[in-house]
Amino acid sequence: MSDFLRNILRLAAFILLQVYVLNKIPHLHRFITPYIYYLFILWLPFSVSRMWLLIIGFLTGLILDYFTMTPGLHAAACLLVAYVRPFVINILTPKDSSEFNYREPSPKAMQWTPYAVYVFILTLLHHGYMVFLEWLDVGSFLDFIIKVIATTGISLLLIFTAELLFPRRLKFRTNTA
Repeated sequence: MSDFLRNILRLAAFILLQVYVLNKIPHLHRFITPYIYYLFILWLPFSVSRMWLLIIGFLTGLILDYFTMTPGLHAAACLLVAYVRPFVINILTPKDSSEFNYREPSPKAMQWTPYAVYVFILTLLHHGYMVFLEWLDVGSFLDFIIKVIATTGISLLLIFTAELLFPRRLKFRTNTA
């Protein structure tokens, strides 16, 4: 299966999971809202150019905004994650290309600790920005902090569970020299 088709299927699966499963779950608490759809952006190949990453991130958020009737909320958060992703990857990946020859981020490609830091930073950024945009309407600062921490925690639990239950077959980059 080509990378393009695999990524289209991933996007569809994440959006459908978010819209028809996670958004339909009765709220556990007013502070806990599970999100997993942005994992699509985190799993994109390293070779995606910055411009395409921003376009894909914006479209991913816009698609979810269409289903959730939140104009621009998810698009803004996904665009921020897509913008920051290359900087975080650049910091966390080894500089020697002979040690690092996988196509996309995963625990196997980056090792568990750098991958966990990568996912944590981008999840915290995504949720922090999204909750901040919601919080501008009404809320106290304590509610903002609690919601960011609770939403990030539940989303990290979902992401790491998905990584353990559905390991991805990774491809190597062919031109590492």
